[in-house]
Amino acid sequence: MRLAFKFFLFSITFIFFFNCEKEDKKSENWVKLFNGKDLTDWTVKINGFELNNNYNNTFRVENGVMKVSYDNYENFTNEFGHIFYKKPFSNYKLRLQYRFTGTQVKGGASWAAKNSGIMLHSQSPESMLVNQGFPLSLEFQLLGGVNENEPRPSGNLCTPATHVLIDEKLITEHCVSADCKTYYGEEWITAEVLVNNDSITHFINGKNVISYSRPTIGGEFLESTSKETQAKDGQSLTSGYISLQSESHPIEFKNIDILEL
Repeated sequence: MRLAFKFFLFSITFIFFFNCEKEDKKSENWVKLFNGKDLTDWTVKINGFELNNNYNNTFRVENGVMKVSYDNYENFTNEFGHIFYKKPFSNYKLRLQYRFTGTQVKGGASWAAKNSGIMLHSQSPESMLVNQGFPLSLEFQLLGGVNENEPRPSGNLCTPATHVLIDEKLITEHCVSADCKTYYGEEWITAEVLVNNDSITHFINGKNVISYSRPTIGGEFLESTSKETQAKDGQSLTSGYISLQSESHPIEFKNIDILEL
């Protein structure tokens, strides 16, 4: 009798927690930012060109994947580009998959080989100058290994025209390395970011690789932005656009989803 009662209590407890977990998953309203068919809802800005000039068809969609491609380039001459989702966000979870493919286009800098990024809390594409290579933003840097046995972690933080705190210390250097392994091949990798008020965390394949907080506008790259943007020096950065980079190495993105918190 006592054994049967214990089994009954265990069953009730299991069902309760199982149902709660199911309800939590049901309540998460993830939204697809990329439809897998075309670049609807996305805006292209490439350095040296007006807004929406997708120079040499750099950003394109093929087989359900958003691609950064350089097969129409003879030579890369600082055509750093970004493709922006249509609206800004503040608190959210973002997840996507990426992979580097092929070889870097001729003319690309050595540091840009297998180098791309997810720009967070970015300025709007409309506010960028024609000759502006990088938006004011927090960059979730995506890197791949180039030389065997040479570490090159992904998920780093770079800070074009921004500052952050890490462990309550002001970070002014442009890039901070993440605690992440190096991926040398062309495998798909999952990148996730959690933006919770003024605290931000990067994840690579489910691992927390770096966290930082209290982003503000400022730093060496601020001078390359417009006077209106420069006037915001020192302001807190609490929201902004999401964009994906083109830096001279082919890269592919898919399954780009967001959960607003």
